[in-house]
Amino acid sequence: MKMNIDFNKYADGLVPAIIQDASTNKVLMLGFMNQEALDTTEHSGRVTFFSRSKQRLWTKGEESGHFLMLKEIKADCDDDTLLIKVEPMGPVCHTGADTCWNETNEQDDFLSHLEQVIALRRHASPDESYVAKLFQKGINKIAQKVGEEAVEVVIEAKDNNDELFKSEAADLLFHYLILLNAKGYSLKDITAVLQQRHK
Repeated sequence: MKMNIDFNKYADGLVPAIIQDASTNKVLMLGFMNQEALDTTEHSGRVTFFSRSKQRLWTKGEESGHFLMLKEIKADCDDDTLLIKVEPMGPVCHTGADTCWNETNEQDDFLSHLEQVIALRRHASPDESYVAKLFQKGINKIAQKVGEEAVEVVIEAKDNNDELFKSEAADLLFHYLILLNAKGYSLKDITAVLQQRHK
């Protein structure tokens, strides 16, 4: 999407770029972009800034591997500030903190936090993560697993063991979140559908 950003508004030809986690809505950091940095970000899918100290383009994570994967870019009302929504591949601050304000990057509700964990583990080693192993097997296996867990919930619903029912229901919800992530969606997207139906 081509935006008409006013890079000439400031003397150095740079505009502020506010980086926000697309899942938690936490502000992660502030960087600066010129036209080349914006173009590179859009083309590569990894957030790239113009580093004022290095005087060159700088892709966040080029040394640490903690890339900021692009989800969405918006311009403000004056076309001179960018809001960039991302999926962070690890801590954002050079100190090792989640954000440059030393805040924990998580939402207040646990399901949103769990979605974030799933998103991070998707890129982990399949030898170390059940989630990564499931993603490696592909969408058919993930969908099959959701089906299996749904059947187990139905079976336990017919019995009187509340603990087993809750355990199977938790397994179903967990695998459903994995399926949503695999399809490129989140609980917010499904909630939006329900809200629209409710209207």
